Amino acid sequence: MSRPEHPSLWQDLRATSFAQGWFDARGLRTRYLRSGERGLPPLILLHGIGGHAEAYARNLASHGRFFDTWSIDMIGHGWSDKPDHPYEIRHYVDHLLRLMDAQGWERAHVSGESLGGWVASRLAADHPDRVDRVVLNTAGGSRADPAVMARIRSLSTRAAEDPSWDFIRARVEWLMKDPADATPDLVACRQAIYSQPGFVRAMANAMVLQDMDVRTRNLMRPEDYARIRAATLVLWTSDDPTADVTEGRRIAESIPGAAFVVMEGCGHWPQWEDTPTFDRLHLNFLRGLPLDAPLA
Repeated sequence: MSRPEHPSLWQDLRATSFAQGWFDARGLRTRYLRSGERGLPPLILLHGIGGHAEAYARNLASHGRFFDTWSIDMIGHGWSDKPDHPYEIRHYVDHLLRLMDAQGWERAHVSGESLGGWVASRLAADHPDRVDRVVLNTAGGSRADPAVMARIRSLSTRAAEDPSWDFIRARVEWLMKDPADATPDLVACRQAIYSQPGFVRAMANAMVLQDMDVRTRNLMRPEDYARIRAATLVLWTSDDPTADVTEGRRIAESIPGAAFVVMEGCGHWPQWEDTPTFDRLHLNFLRGLPLDAPLA
């Protein structure tokens, strides 16, 4: 797949009308990137731990054609509010419900990557009346692997405590199969976020999910996945650094009627690493079309 010689977030967004802004999600100032029009079905896109709304910058143009698409900075992340307390999954779910209530949405499609998939699965299991379709994209929350947890904590904490270029780049490269996908513009964006006053504390609050006791009580167990009634797509990758394809398939088999697909040649950010393939699979599923249908 050809890439611009000097890729940037502005190039990713140039093909679409979009808005960046903040709104009050019932007491939580929440930053968003939005494409699409009110009146279209709402779609919420959720980034991973330590992430931010730009995780979906390359997907807004295609998704805004069909959905009122909101990529948000979750609580404690990006440029959204960072209340000073440990962030467990219930806090992220509460933030989502506040967002939906503030927007007047009874239901929405929800798609999450990594931590975002963990939050989306818990929302779908515990609040089935608020969810239409769900996508779990290299989702976390199904297991507690000490080696992976330690790696996430080490890279994230180091990058927050010393947001120098090399440390931020190492954290972003960990997400990608091809380090070249950690573009300078993406690294610079994350560097600005991690350099905010108080961000070290916010990162520490987010990292509690890498503590074994905290993680264990927040895990999605087979009986939790079994309670998901929304149509669900579990999307995995050939080179995910957090878990292999077997884990993705296990999650899918735990969810009644879930579809399962593997994207080849991608790491932890398939929506960024192979945008055309992700957009086709993702939009076909959300629109109720066969996954292998051409993207109209």
